[in-house]
Order: sequence, then structure tokens, then C-alpha cells
Amino acid sequence: MRRLSIAALLFAATAQPVTAQEVATAEGRVSGAAEEGAEVFKGVPFAAPPVGDLRWRPPQPVAPWQGVRAATRFGHDCMRPAADPAFEPSEDCLYLNVWRPAGAVTGKRPVIVWIHGGAFVSGSNVPAEASGAAFARDGVVFVAPNYRLGRFGFFAHPALSAERPDEPKGNYGYLDQIAALQWVQRNIAAFGGDPDNVTIMGASAGGESVLALAASPLAQGLFRRVIAQSGGGRTQLLGAQMLSADSEAHPSAEKIGVAFAASVGIAGDDAAALERLRALPAEKIAGNLTALGMVFLGERSRFSGPIVDGRIVTAQPAEALKVAPPLPVIVGSDEADLGLNRATSKDAAFAAFGPRADEARAAYDPAGTATLDDINGMIGRDRTMIEPARLVARTVAANGKPAWLFRFSYVAEAQRGKPTKGAEHSSEVVYTFDTLGALLGDKVSATDAEVASTMHRYWVNFARTGDPNGAGLPSWTPVTAAADPLLDFQADGRAVVKADPWKARLDVTEAQAEAAN
Repeated sequence: MRRLSIAALLFAATAQPVTAQEVATAEGRVSGAAEEGAEVFKGVPFAAPPVGDLRWRPPQPVAPWQGVRAATRFGHDCMRPAADPAFEPSEDCLYLNVWRPAGAVTGKRPVIVWIHGGAFVSGSNVPAEASGAAFARDGVVFVAPNYRLGRFGFFAHPALSAERPDEPKGNYGYLDQIAALQWVQRNIAAFGGDPDNVTIMGASAGGESVLALAASPLAQGLFRRVIAQSGGGRTQLLGAQMLSADSEAHPSAEKIGVAFAASVGIAGDDAAALERLRALPAEKIAGNLTALGMVFLGERSRFSGPIVDGRIVTAQPAEALKVAPPLPVIVGSDEADLGLNRATSKDAAFAAFGPRADEARAAYDPAGTATLDDINGMIGRDRTMIEPARLVARTVAANGKPAWLFRFSYVAEAQRGKPTKGAEHSSEVVYTFDTLGALLGDKVSATDAEVASTMHRYWVNFARTGDPNGAGLPSWTPVTAAADPLLDFQADGRAVVKADPWKARLDVTEAQAEAAN
């Protein structure tokens, strides 16, 4: 059962009941429901079910319907290895949810489109922690689409490449996200939103997704600004995967597809092989996806994720963003250690920096007292999330648009004392959504609530005007060619704008990354 945040419970206790209006979309009429002080329209289809012959095809138009469609129940989750059966995982999953201010019928309210995370193999647009109600209560029309995951969303095979060569290949999950943004352009005005004021926002794989969309030629003009949370930015988070060519980190996506087909007894690269692949039960395709931890440990030959295909994704994020039309951005990360650096000694950890080994030692262990676990954690998070976020901010600023850089270091009071050090990966999401109650129930402290309120207000302001600053908030200075001011949501609960205390670490990490390219 979905749990309401404390703020939502208080609102529900004092607000007058509201009735959701019917909305006429380009495909048909929908009726929603009043929840959490907002109106929500659940399970609205934005593309045809990608089943049968539409498996591994770009999303196709929705068939229009007659009458009024009840949009009061979430759509299916997309297929993944371990889905919540309460939401009936299915290939038929291309649905989105819309939250809007209660009573909103006309007007041009800002729009946020949320792309969920989950390493491209899991996740959903329905968890209570990612309810758009708080955004709607603050005047934002909030849209959360699903997109195909794992081998359904990111898959290649020589037979697929040969079929309909005019169509984009491989990144069907990204094409779903683009289709949802096209739906927003067609329909969001009917919900009271402004199609010319759309912000895309995502965390983890969703953060990588919004950076990919910002750089993709196929997504240009569908949004005006970007919020990328814990989504990397220098390279694809799980390694570069090319459509037809091998990369250092991955065999080609086509080779991975052929290997999967062989594992289920399907040989060949012709139309007959593709027909047999499309006839496989969905559970068989989803069932043996590599778990995220196994991907990190090196079993990349089984992983399905974003592909550099030349049309949807043209290059690694850092390079693609350099030439893409610049957009204002909020970018940053939590401080989680994802276990991606596994040096067996301190000397080995610093030796990985090559000729900069001494510089790295001075930056990461100036007193010589850091433990190996600490050093591995620092290097891993800097390479994967922290330095790439700075790179994105610098790239956007160099291209003439404002970029605000943040770091999330806060841990809720009820969650302190866990073995994990610092803020866990994507832990900032419930703060940006102001939905701490869905996670902590009645254990939300006053400081927890204040951190959530502050972060949420910055995000709302950015969606409204393109500038996160506003009354009652510490002044957040954008990144420039001369400086990288950082807004740190500190461990003590204060939001402080400051020079980055990790600058020396990030500089040596950047130098190593640039030398490796």
C-alpha cells in the first residue's frame, strides 16, 4: 500500500475534497482522481503495447479510444527479473502518470518529466517515494513514464539491424522516453501544463538517461532544461556498448544479442531467428538478466543497457554534450560508494593513476592514515559520479548556459549508524520529491523535513524559471569558467554553497580520465 508523506497527510486532513476533471488528450478522454491534495491521472498510454511484432521496434502510436478512459489505476510495470507482482509486470507497459494541481484546467504551468532509475534493468514509475503530488501542490504538472528495460529496452541482433534499416536500433528504452516527451508536447496543455516549459529530471540510470536525451538529435526541442541526479556524465555508467563494434568495456550489443539467442537455443542471424526471438515468452527474456552487482563484477557479456548506435546515442555523454545545443542544468550526486574500485592495496590504488600516482596519493591520503576501503570508496565515487557531474556543469557553462552543481551528503536521522558510509546512492530522490514519509513513516525528524523542503523548493524554482534560487533559500551560484561553486546538502542538514573541498581529488581524477581518452 502506498504511504503518504507527513505533509500529504496534514494536507489531506485540512483540505476540501476535490474532483479530478476529465481531460481530452489527442488520443481520447481520460478521467483521474483526487489524491494527496492533487489530481492524478494514472496509466495513460503514450504508445502502443510493444508486443508481438512490435517487440524491439520503436514505439508506435496509440490507437485512439472512444468514450472516457478511467485513469485511476497505475499501468503495468515493465518486465524485469524481480518485479512487484502488485503492478502486474508485462511487456504492455508504455503508460505514464500525470499529477497536476487540484482544479487545474487551463494555464501554462511548468512541467517536469521524471525518468526513473534502476540500472536500466529494473525500476518503475509508481513507487510512493516518487509520487509527483508534492510537485503538483507547488504548481508543477508532473509526468512519470515507464520505459522498456533490460533486453526489452536495450537489445541488438544482426537480424534486427537488417530489418527496417531506416528505423533506429537498440535503444528502445530511450525511444520510449522520447515518445513520452512527444506525448507531453501533444497533450500537456490539456492538463494545464506549458509544453514550452518542460524540464526532464532523472536519478541514477534516469540521470544518465536525461543526459543522453539532452545530447540526442532525436530529442531536440522536446524540453528546455535538465536535472541529472547521480547519473555520471563522462561515460556510460556501466561501460561503453557499441551497436556493431566491440569496445574496451563491452562486446558489441549485436554479439551480446547473438549470445543470448544461442543461450535459448536460437542460432543464426536471419529473419527466421528474429521471428523465433520475438516468439519467446517474456519471462524467458527477462529471467536471466545479469544482476547489477554481477555487471559491476565484470559479467558485461550478459548486460543489456544503452548502446552507442549513432542515431539515438551518438557518443559518450561528455563528448556528445560538447556539441549538443546547450540547456540549463542542475547536476550533482550523492556520495555513495558503489564498490566500483577494488584495488587490493593502497599502492595499487594510486598506481592506477600512472604518472600521477604521487599526485593522487597527496590528494586522497595526505596524512597517510586513510584505510584501503576509504581510498577505494573515494576513488570509485569520484570516477563514477562526482567528477563527471562537475564535467557536465563545466561543459554546459562553457557552451553558454547556466549550470548549478550540487552534492548530497545528508543521511536521515533514523538511518544513521548503518554500515554504509555517507548518503546512499539515489538517497536524494525522496528529498527532491519531498516524500520522506513514504520511506520513513513517522520517523521523519524536523531536520530531515527541512532538508527535503529546501531541496524540493530549489527544484520547483528551476522548473518554473530556469533558476533554482528563490526567497528564503541560500543563494546558489552557477558554475563559471573561473569557479565551480558547489551547493552541498551537508551531513548536518544545512545547505551550504562553498568551494569544493574535494577539488584536488577531482582534478587528478579528471587528468587521468582525459589522458585515457
